[in-house]
Amino acid sequence: MTILSFLELENRCETEKKSIYEVAQDEEASLSGDIVDVIRLRVLEDLLAMKDAIKNGLASKEKSISGWCGDDCAKLVKKYSSKPALFGRIFEKITTYALATVEENLRMGRIVACPTAGSCGIVPSVIVAVSEELNVPENQQINGLLTAGLVGLIVSNKVQLAGAVAGCQAECGVASAMAAAALVQMLGGDTSQILNAAALALKNILGLTCDPVCGLVEVPCVKRNPFLAVYSVTAAELAMCGVESKIPIDEIVDTLKITGQLMSPLLKETSLGGLAKTKTALELEKKLFKKK
Repeated sequence: MTILSFLELENRCETEKKSIYEVAQDEEASLSGDIVDVIRLRVLEDLLAMKDAIKNGLASKEKSISGWCGDDCAKLVKKYSSKPALFGRIFEKITTYALATVEENLRMGRIVACPTAGSCGIVPSVIVAVSEELNVPENQQINGLLTAGLVGLIVSNKVQLAGAVAGCQAECGVASAMAAAALVQMLGGDTSQILNAAALALKNILGLTCDPVCGLVEVPCVKRNPFLAVYSVTAAELAMCGVESKIPIDEIVDTLKITGQLMSPLLKETSLGGLAKTKTALELEKKLFKKK
């Protein structure tokens, strides 16, 4: 990967008169030795896998091994079939699709980690829901996914995208930034708007801990997916209206890394602090592992 910062990306887009997705596919083609058309076919495979995960998730109520999760998506489908959401149809689909995808992950189904399995519902739900409701062509969906991928890749150049390294800000937080960037790309936004959307999403989720109950990617991980998927839409809307992040996205990524370093190990996927050590969590742990 030759692009190590968002400033470099912005400069390259300006110099070459290209969109972020074009730079992304060119970079991947250069690294792999394949032509751009092949790269786009591979991205299409990921996009179709995302859609399959949503479809399969919507069709199942199978609970996870713990028995805590697996049927929340069905609850949303049932509710929205009789009473629409306050925010409209796109909101309904985003929240439902996010849960469908992450619940499919809990069942050990096939998902696309974007950027991680625990945050797998955020990017797909935004791309697919908006595309369905606004009739976004498949090629533009691919452009959005390429854009999201490059955003995640540049962030990963500075900090590992893992809760054990920097908390959930590096998983669901980065996924939200990726989804925001993808959405602005699909809606025809320019490079500045795309990067501002990613910046707005990422900077406002700094400090999010990773404190899974019983060490499982279920509580609170599952429900963070629909929350941060909708959150990414807010960032995209703001950016498309001309709202800019006063702090450049590269500096936000630096701050994410520093915040992760300052974060207590108890709050970085160890399940030794935060929600994982609440009274209820300890009771659940005792029941799950049959501890006396």
